Amino acid sequence: MDLKKHIRGVPDFPKPGILFYDISTLLAHGEAWQAAVRRLDDALRPHRPNLLVGIESRGFLVVAPLAYSLGCGFIMVRKKGKLPGPTIPLTYDLEYGSDTLEIQADAIKPGARVIVLDDLLATGGTLGATIRLVRMVGGEVLAAACIIELAFLEGRKRIDVPFTSVVSYES
Repeated sequence: MDLKKHIRGVPDFPKPGILFYDISTLLAHGEAWQAAVRRLDDALRPHRPNLLVGIESRGFLVVAPLAYSLGCGFIMVRKKGKLPGPTIPLTYDLEYGSDTLEIQADAIKPGARVIVLDDLLATGGTLGATIRLVRMVGGEVLAAACIIELAFLEGRKRIDVPFTSVVSYES
């Protein structure tokens, strides 16, 4: 199945000149969504994770069915101020400024076998920062994955673990 047929490109969103890759149309098509989850499951199962980490907010949609399918737990990495209880922050640079992600301080036990997931890899800043954050709290990051990779932005170069995507756009 060609999953690209189920991903909508939205021009000039969120600002002029940006082409937004919208997975809501993929999520709305049951067979395509199942195929995407199955492909990620097949790619990630050999790593034998015991915990998945999803990045706010579309990453949560990717993580939940995979955690269920793989039989492991999942946790959320969110923007600053969104998680209850003690958190560990990490501020990182973006192309146009900086942002801060947080993880709950007790979310990952040292040595946990973790895979980090999001919906899309662009420049790699957010995914790379999340990998660093998971390591800061003692997780062993085995791999990272996304549904969509914008390969022309070369974000994969900023990821220092095996990386998998289901769909890749070369330009």
